Amino acid sequence: QVRLVESGGGLVQPGGSLRLSCTGSGSVASSYIMGWYRPGPGDQRELVAVIYYDGFTNYGASAKDRFIIDRDKSENTVTLQMNNLQVEDTAVYFCYASSLSGGEKYWGQGTQVTVSS
Repeated sequence: QVRLVESGGGLVQPGGSLRLSCTGSGSVASSYIMGWYRPGPGDQRELVAVIYYDGFTNYGASAKDRFIIDRDKSENTVTLQMNNLQVEDTAVYFCYASSLSGGEKYWGQGTQVTVSS
């Protein structure tokens, strides 16, 4: 049984920062891809950022130059440092873990981020 538990969401003013954290338990291996998504157009979830086991990162367009993803493989933890947050970043952010083949995919329950003055 895989479980992803997020923390760190909250309310912040425009231009502020938040740090999200997600810890995986159960069968989440250190080789897994881990990252963050948020709701996008339609029923799709939009990529925020993911990080591979070797440290390679991939960012969505909205996150580039503002967000930083990192992971601690020994703790099965992935973090997302979000800087210069804007109102349009308001969303529920979902932690994600996937095997390299994509055959196993897991989602956390989500953590709310609200950017408002």
